[in-house]
Formats: sequence, structure tokens, C-alpha cells
Amino acid sequence: MTELPTLHATRAAYDAIAPTYAQLFHDSLRERPLERALLTAFAELVRASGDGEVADLGCGPGYVTAHLSGLGLKAFGVDASPVMVGLARDAHPGLRFEVGSMAALDIADGALGGVLSRWSVIHTPPRDVPAVLTEIARVLAPGGHLLIDFPATDGPQHETQAYDHAVATAYRWYPDRFAALLRDQGLTQAARTVIEPQPTDRRQFQEVQLLARKA
Repeated sequence: MTELPTLHATRAAYDAIAPTYAQLFHDSLRERPLERALLTAFAELVRASGDGEVADLGCGPGYVTAHLSGLGLKAFGVDASPVMVGLARDAHPGLRFEVGSMAALDIADGALGGVLSRWSVIHTPPRDVPAVLTEIARVLAPGGHLLIDFPATDGPQHETQAYDHAVATAYRWYPDRFAALLRDQGLTQAARTVIEPQPTDRRQFQEVQLLARKA
């Protein structure tokens, strides 16, 4: 599949903010013990299912890719922003980072043991998300795992909600609807975690983490 039309604007927006983003969020996992635990469980499952490579899609400046590597995974990062990828390479010279699109990955069929999509699907218009999930399913090996997260909608069950993200328009999803899209691609939900917002959070959205396995 070719790049999505909306990707160009999102790429430009993240290129412009990349140095500030890297400075603000380089240590964000330190304040998120539950997410660290989920990443540890994800790493254990990937190793148990064959220990294949893991793609961190939408890796930004690479700090989560480095965390995955520290958990013993053969992790590499992919991001649409060349500036983000440059920052990631500078910060983590021992790891591989590539410029690419989630909708058109330069990865062979069934090559990966795992895929992490940490907030990276949120800028994709809902009509295009199935195509992205098709691509993720394509590159996962049978038995491979996907860990994907997004903000949850508090509206009707079958609606998505756009919101004014600081960088580019983003979308909130009803969790059951997103899980159904995963099933359509042969990705079966293994676990779902809902993280409630903290009183100090700027946006009072639930965060949903879905762990899925390819049949």
C-alpha cells in the first residue's frame, strides 16, 4: 500500500516539534510503572513465541525502542518523521531506526515476532486504520504479538472521536470496535488494560492497551 494522504501533514508537524518532543518525553516511562510492566510482559511473550525481531512503529526519538532492547528484544524503530529518526540514531547508535510508513512497511511478510504501536495509530483517520492493521498483520509471523494503545472514546459504542492533539489531529476509539478490527485481520485479543487518567493529566481520557496474537 502507498502512503496515506494525511501522513505528509503529520510528518511535517512532528519534524517541526521533534527536538522539543524528545526533550520532554525522553524519560516518560519512569513515571509509568504499569506501562513498563505491560512492556515486560509483551517482551516475555515475544521471546516465548520464537524471539523474532520487534518493530516499534512510530518510535519517535527511540527511547521506547531502547527500552525494548533492554528487555532482551531484537528491537528496531520505524517513524514517518526523518527528524525523529535522526534524533533516535544519535541517542541510540547501537540500534536500527528507519524512516517509514505504518501503511507501507519495508518489511517482509511474516518477518516479525512482535510489533509495538504506542500511540502511533492515533493520527490515522478511522477510515484508514484497517489498512494499517492489515499491514501490521502482514509483517507479523504466526504466533507473533501486537501491543497497541490509544485513547478511549466516552461516546456511543460505534463512534470515534477526533480531538485537538498538540501536534496533529488525533482520534479516540471505542475499545470493542478497535478489537473487532484486529479480529478482522486474524489478530486475537489476548488481554486488554484500561489505564485511568490521573488528576494531573491535561486530558481526562482512558488509555487502552490491547495485546493481540496472530493465529
